[in-house]
Amino acid sequence: MYAVIKTGGKQYRVSAGEKLKVETLVADVGSEVTLDEVLMVGSGDEVKIGSPRVEGATVKATVLSHGRHPKIKIFKMRRRKHYQRHQGHRQNYTEIRIDAIAG
Repeated sequence: MYAVIKTGGKQYRVSAGEKLKVETLVADVGSEVTLDEVLMVGSGDEVKIGSPRVEGATVKATVLSHGRHPKIKIFKMRRRKHYQRHQGHRQNYTEIRIDAIAG
């Protein structure tokens, strides 16, 4: 069984037992979170598509850790104008493990 969920403005195709890094969730490490924005649930040939969400479908996940992605370097330059800007960015994330899909 698999599902398409939406969290943090992004969509993910998940199945039970999968580990996933999503945008930061406000939850403690080891706690269980319920993701209720389920856009699609599939099992074999049977597929339920929501408009926009599947009614009554939930995905239960456990928070494994919080962290930060590797640094992305941003460099802007205008040729012949003596303009250069250096900037870096590290996005926060929450690592979760999908435990169960109820659809």
